[in-house]
Amino acid sequence: MTENPITDALVLITGAARGMGELYARRAVAARARAVALWDIDEDAATALAADLSRSGVDVRVYRVDVSRHDEIVSGLRRVRADLGAPDVVINNAGIVRGKAFWDHDPERDIEATMRINTLAAMSLTREVLPDMIADPTRPKRILNIASAAGTLANPNMSVYAASKWAMIGWSESVRLELAAHGHGHVKVTTFCPSYISTGMFAGARGPLLTPIMTPRHATAVAWNGMLRGTPMVLRPWTVKLSMALRGVLPTRAWDVLARHVFKVYSSMDEFTGRS
Repeated sequence: MTENPITDALVLITGAARGMGELYARRAVAARARAVALWDIDEDAATALAADLSRSGVDVRVYRVDVSRHDEIVSGLRRVRADLGAPDVVINNAGIVRGKAFWDHDPERDIEATMRINTLAAMSLTREVLPDMIADPTRPKRILNIASAAGTLANPNMSVYAASKWAMIGWSESVRLELAAHGHGHVKVTTFCPSYISTGMFAGARGPLLTPIMTPRHATAVAWNGMLRGTPMVLRPWTVKLSMALRGVLPTRAWDVLARHVFKVYSSMDEFTGRS
C-alpha cells in the first residue's frame, strides 16, 4: 500500500477557490497528487486558481458545484468520475457563518443554508464517495472534515453555526468508528476543530483568553498533517482542549462565569462583522 495518501491520488476539495480551500489545493499539488478537483460556486476564482496550479503539471479541474444542493453534489461527482476517476482524498472544506442572535436568523437564508452547506453537504458527498473508497484497499484513502471549536462549546451569537459544527463532529466521528468496526482501515476520517482563523469569514471576532487567531497557513498545515497521519481529531490551539475539559468537569453555572468573565469566550463574537 502506498505510504503517502496524496502521491498519485485524486484529491477533491469543496470551497476550493480561495482561503483555506486554496491552500489545501496548493498542498495537494506540492505533494504530487495525480489530479485535483476544485469544487466551488465561484467558477471564475476557481478557474484562475486552476490555471496557476496547472503550471506544475498536475491535472487540476474546476467544477462549479453548489454544495447546498444534493443533486449538484451527485452530478458534480459524476463529472469528476468521468473526467478523473474516483476520488482518493476528500476535503469537506466549504462553509458559511451567521453571527447573530438565534431569533434574528432567517429560516431559509440563514438556518437552512448553514445546515445544508456546513453539515449536509459533507454528509452527502462522503456518502457518495465512500463505496468507491471502501472497495479499493490498494491505497490509503482520506476524508478531512473541517468542523470548528464552536462545535465543542456553546457560544452566544453562534447558535446555528455551532449546531452545524456539533452535528459535523458527531457524524464525522461516528463514520470513523464505523469504518474501523467494519475492517475498512485504509479509509481514515479526520475532524479538524480550530478556533478563529483569519480568513475574513470571522472578521471582527476576538480570540478568547490565551487563544490567538490562527493564520490560514498555520491552520491548513495542522489539519493537513493530521489528515496524512489519519489522526481522528485535530483541535487547535491547545486552549480548545482546555475549554472542553473545564466545561466537562465544572457545573454549568460555574463554567458560564469562567467563560464569560475570565476566558471571554462568550463575548468573542460581540464585534463580529464577517466577510462582506
